[in-house]
Amino acid sequence: MKIISWNVNGLRAVYKKGFQETMKKIDPDILCLQEIRLSEEDLKALPPIDGYHITCNHALKKGYSGVAIYSKVQPKSVAPIKLTKQFEDEGRSLLAQFDGFSLLALYIPNGGRAKEFMDYKLDVYSHFFDYLSHAPKDLFLTGDFNIAHEAIDVARAKENENATMFTPVEREQLSKLLEIGYIDTFRHAYPEKIEYTWWANWAHAREKNLGWRIDYVFAPKAFEKKVKDAFILDKVMGSDHCPVGIDLSI
Repeated sequence: MKIISWNVNGLRAVYKKGFQETMKKIDPDILCLQEIRLSEEDLKALPPIDGYHITCNHALKKGYSGVAIYSKVQPKSVAPIKLTKQFEDEGRSLLAQFDGFSLLALYIPNGGRAKEFMDYKLDVYSHFFDYLSHAPKDLFLTGDFNIAHEAIDVARAKENENATMFTPVEREQLSKLLEIGYIDTFRHAYPEKIEYTWWANWAHAREKNLGWRIDYVFAPKAFEKKVKDAFILDKVMGSDHCPVGIDLSI
């Protein structure tokens, strides 16, 4: 089973850049999207992707945030999780239950270039860890976590050591996630591989591969041997992020 996550930075815009063809090419069994920026009605009005059940959680603010799940097999249930009111109002999560495992699609707040939303971001992480303390043991986590964990995950780590998405307190959040029993599937499979999932939209950052790895699939430790591969599809265009994913034996 191929599970893919992608921050599309506006789903309507990605449709104009060949989203339907991209779906045929990458052929996910489950696709989790972040930053769709569409309401449920807007999503239904887009050209259909044949063979997929689609669920979304949209922000109350029009044209902002939002997540969606496309799946070939209909989930047994799909619903947002409750962390903070602002997080919920911004449509940043969907929990889908499938036979044999659960999948949580997340879009964690960025924190702001000037760290103006850092308190909000860290508060979300605090509530998230409270949630995980009683979450299902078969829960996979995927999405845009808006944090690069280690120096290998940032093209210019020294220059960005106190920048949003790479501050020590942010990086501690992902360390804690590993400490409580989750596996960073890509880094677990490829300890020394340098690949990124997001590039700034200036200074030709993507052409120069001056990127950050801030999009993840985390697997519970008990499912370690069921993750057959992890990958980053950095040649897939259309967004300032690229898709990430795993091959899961379920």
